[in-house]
Amino acid sequence: MQIYQLSGRNVEVTEAMREYVQEKLSRLDRYNDQITDARVTLTVRDVRNNERRNRVEVQLNVPHGIIRAEEHHADMYAAIDRASDVLERQLRKFKTRYMKQRQEGRPEPLPGPAEAAVANGGDMDDVTEFHPEIVRQKRFELRPMSAEDAVVQMEALGHDFYVFQDMQGQTGVVYRRKDGHYGLIGAN
Repeated sequence: MQIYQLSGRNVEVTEAMREYVQEKLSRLDRYNDQITDARVTLTVRDVRNNERRNRVEVQLNVPHGIIRAEEHHADMYAAIDRASDVLERQLRKFKTRYMKQRQEGRPEPLPGPAEAAVANGGDMDDVTEFHPEIVRQKRFELRPMSAEDAVVQMEALGHDFYVFQDMQGQTGVVYRRKDGHYGLIGAN
């Protein structure tokens, strides 16, 4: 696989790192016909837990979806190894499902990672047949508010996300990130 888009946050991506990423992800060559685009981000963070200091995020764009891995480790190279292993398992399963669907001649909805994990007793790597179904619907009135007010509402409700309408009438979503901060998704 050729190097795609490799970037670093709070770290200078050295030639050795670039070559190591290239070497580890070259194992994905057998799936190359399905990978349309790839992005790798190496991040060094100032955190208390040294095991989460180095983060590797990889996103592979494939037909009908994306394959994503995010791994942490005290050593950047070990984090790259972990991400590569996760991607290989996910791509192998994706290819198996994709080929099965092509042989059967019918499109089948692919399970999301959370649903697949629930169906497999919590194992995020094993994917079984899963047919998502909407089990609850909720309707509510969107009131104009700032993103900060939406965060306050989200916290008051004890939710991980909150849909709101901003002061310009655009729909937005605030959500709680894994690092404890908040994110904002807005429409154009």
